[in-house]
Amino acid sequence: MLTANARKERTLYSVVLAVAMAAIVGSALAFEHIGGYIPCALCLTQRTPYYIGAPLMLVAAVLSYAGGPAWLVRGLLAVGGLLMLYGMVLGIYHSGVEWKWWEGPAGCATSADAVTTDAGSLLGDLSSKKPPSCDAAALRVLGLSFAGWNVIASAALAAIAARAVAIRG
Repeated sequence: MLTANARKERTLYSVVLAVAMAAIVGSALAFEHIGGYIPCALCLTQRTPYYIGAPLMLVAAVLSYAGGPAWLVRGLLAVGGLLMLYGMVLGIYHSGVEWKWWEGPAGCATSADAVTTDAGSLLGDLSSKKPPSCDAAALRVLGLSFAGWNVIASAALAAIAARAVAIRG
């Protein structure tokens, strides 16, 4: 039987995870579509755990709030945590590629196009824009690239999910 306190805590953690995951992937999309940063193939791959995790955590929140089975809510939270651990591993791999610690995948490029603001230069942009390489960080903030920040964010969200799974009751 799920206690009221445990249900409230799991609901809160699930909502926090859903919102945080959506905000992180939303930030990546904003950097791409508003900021003009073209993601490489590894950048796009790192978004997948968030695309899956955010709606999954929303489902966990709704089930928890509605008094759904504790084992199911905990299972969804565990899957969310595992997705974030997977995202962390992807971020570590990509960061290592950027720092030239190891080789990245062969042919690491993307098909994402830069956003043009001038319709007259659209055809010229199509032939001149090249997708970035996975071994070149588009931007570093406090010494970390987007991939490096993803490692930190994914680890934090995995820890939050683990804490939510550990709640008894």
